[in-house]
Amino acid sequence: MSGQKKILHSPAEITIGLIKSKWKVLILRELRSGTKRFGELLRNLGGVSQKVLTQNLRALEDDGLVCRKVYAEVPPRVDYSMTVVALDLHNILVQMREWGIKYNTRYARKIKNKTICSPKCPHKHLHKNKTLP
Repeated sequence: MSGQKKILHSPAEITIGLIKSKWKVLILRELRSGTKRFGELLRNLGGVSQKVLTQNLRALEDDGLVCRKVYAEVPPRVDYSMTVVALDLHNILVQMREWGIKYNTRYARKIKNKTICSPKCPHKHLHKNKTLP
């Protein structure tokens, strides 16, 4: 091990590393409802390029989150589906969605308007309301 540093990652860092791209999260969301073909994913995701979709699908496959099945047909047919590992990760994505909805409805406007602050905030004197709701 001369000269090599062992990099330790926390479980949260590992999870975030697997889904850090917005497209990866959206791809997994699409695959939750079942197996999809490339064109279906491209249409359903709207706004993603073929190149970016391909890169993200390959990364998800390399990480063991997506299964790619190629059929020996002309034209070639490729199906994508979630692996068992990704189905387990889906529960975390559902919790993130729920948290995002809660955050957006309760706090986003207040933070934008600077009307929310924690009791230990060093600049709370700049805020209109100095307490949490």
